[in-house]
Amino acid sequence: MILDHLAVAGKTLAEAVAYTEDALGIALGPGGQHARYGTHNRLIGLEDGLYLEAIAIDPDAQPPEQPRWFDLDRFEGPARLNNWILRSENLEIEKPLLPPHAQRHVQMQRGDLSWLMTVPSDGLLPYDNLFPAVLQWQAEPPAARLPQSRCRLARLILSHPQAKDLQAALDRILADPRVAVEQGKPAMMAEFETPHGPRVLR
Repeated sequence: MILDHLAVAGKTLAEAVAYTEDALGIALGPGGQHARYGTHNRLIGLEDGLYLEAIAIDPDAQPPEQPRWFDLDRFEGPARLNNWILRSENLEIEKPLLPPHAQRHVQMQRGDLSWLMTVPSDGLLPYDNLFPAVLQWQAEPPAARLPQSRCRLARLILSHPQAKDLQAALDRILADPRVAVEQGKPAMMAEFETPHGPRVLR
């Protein structure tokens, strides 16, 4: 599996966008709605085929019958880096490599994009939501057609009290030197190289 994108969540989409734009010194592009989970987003391309998403509950959407993805139903506090998402070329074959709670997948669609995505039934990914979601695009990945930010991910740092267990779970699915796991309270931080110098999302 490979890194696909990062997600910044907020109580509102405006808060998630404002935090991202201020932190990185960029402007996000348009996005859309996710009818299945009652959320909406805005996107920007990153270097190396990645992209960044700002996401929040859509107040105008019909509330979903199941818990929202990314644990957004229980999101509190200021906007922050909340999730990271990997890409699989064959999710059906590779999902047994994931922790059992992270193996459930659903069919997703937004506009002309469709994909499979691992979403636990309670919306909460393992290791306090620090374990990555995994998707399989059913069309060309969208990163290349997004507005570009000229920002490059340098490091993604995950902190968790069960750091060794989290690292072992990640070693089964990912080999990416940009991703580091540290001992500590649950937290996530991404370091970027930007046109304005080094910047950080927390």
